[in-house]
Amino acid sequence: MDIYSIFIGLTFILNMFLAIVVIFLERKDAASTWAWLLVLFFIPLLGFIIYLLFGHNFPRKKNMFQWEDRKKIGIDEMLSIQISALHNRNLPAKNNEVIQNHDLIYMHLVNNDAVLTQDNSMEIFTDGKDKFDSLFKDIEAATDHIHLQYYIFKRGDLSKRLVEILNRKASEGVKVRILYDDLGSRSMTKRYFKKLREAGGEVEAFFPSKFHFINLRLNFRNHRKLAIIDGKIGYVGGFNIGDEYLGLNKKFGYWRDTHLRIEGSAVYAIQTRFILDWNQASHRHDIHYMPEHYPPIQPEGDIPIQIVTSGPDNELEQIKNGYIKMILSAKESILIQTPYFIPDASLLDALRIAAFSGVDVKIMIPNKPDHMFVYWATYSYIGEMLKTGAKVFIYDNGFVHAKAIVIDETISSVGTANIDVRSFRLNFEVNAFIYDEKIAKRLAADFYNDVRVSRILTEEEYNNRSLYIKFKESISRLLSPIL
Repeated sequence: MDIYSIFIGLTFILNMFLAIVVIFLERKDAASTWAWLLVLFFIPLLGFIIYLLFGHNFPRKKNMFQWEDRKKIGIDEMLSIQISALHNRNLPAKNNEVIQNHDLIYMHLVNNDAVLTQDNSMEIFTDGKDKFDSLFKDIEAATDHIHLQYYIFKRGDLSKRLVEILNRKASEGVKVRILYDDLGSRSMTKRYFKKLREAGGEVEAFFPSKFHFINLRLNFRNHRKLAIIDGKIGYVGGFNIGDEYLGLNKKFGYWRDTHLRIEGSAVYAIQTRFILDWNQASHRHDIHYMPEHYPPIQPEGDIPIQIVTSGPDNELEQIKNGYIKMILSAKESILIQTPYFIPDASLLDALRIAAFSGVDVKIMIPNKPDHMFVYWATYSYIGEMLKTGAKVFIYDNGFVHAKAIVIDETISSVGTANIDVRSFRLNFEVNAFIYDEKIAKRLAADFYNDVRVSRILTEEEYNNRSLYIKFKESISRLLSPIL
């Protein structure tokens, strides 16, 4: 027996052992198990390295996110009051949308500590220039603190302008904190923020690499995008910090996204999420409660909101569960905008049932990929929805990156979570669940404005795609549980 045969035999045995140890002992769901078995089978040894980087389960630690002072702003007390009120059917409600969605509100209260606030005002941005003009204006007016958290913080004119403003505000005595994801913002270096740190600002990276090319937490990313100004104004949505989000990237063209500017008590929840993430990333500059950081918020409006978060630190997929609950409550229409459409079986079944029940289901996706395998997997699942009678629109005016869902034009959700397994199970995400007909109708109007620059994907066109495209879809769909 030659050395090559011995090597092949040992590789096969080792690969089988690794498959048993790292796949079955971790008790993944069946779809993920088969996907990883394919990877290990077709690329032995290298597949194991890929698994170590991307495939192992997240080590859930109790109280990974901590903020000892959260009780001081009454979060736990408010949760208890609202849960009790829902049990007794006497929760005060500003509108019919709150009354009709007690069960959804209860689910988020109990499983996600998502306090319902009903005194909010909101501005919706679908254009990057408008969003960043507003954010920069609010930053310029800040007097106490500026908290920014983005998945992508990329070098370019936009980040340069932002950092210059932050440098000046920090030198004026405003407390500036920036939290970015280490993988999403891989072009960032400590030197880039040198002047900001010298002026008193603080910058942290989420799950940074301990070694330059090796990061065993590579697969678990903080995909949240938050901004909080003086504890009074909060931003949440899909825009990151990068020139492409202003439509300046030739590959993507115009960038269509959805972002919210919120004033009211929901800002407390946005602030709390930032502090929890910040304290996890910072081992030296944890945020502790100081009364002046939380000035009393005067009622700004009448929009009810819950800020809901999810991540691999919790086995409950809170945002996905919220989507499913909303979908199953639909009586007339479901509007979804998402750059990626890779639902798991539960979400796909919910959408199928809705469509089969006569609900008008409309889904909008991009006409171009930013991640090839994800793009072809999206097309595979879109075909499933076409069979149900759902309408699928291909956005042709650039790249649609919005993460929005509208039910019956009465309730809605906007945030950072895509319709895919990665967002629901692997990434740390945040969404605003909004119980207000005016906002839902505005988001629906934005959707239908985008329909004007989109083309409808017919079932006939989809069925006539080439064998080569079908092959790419099939491979991508097999890998979809681990994309």
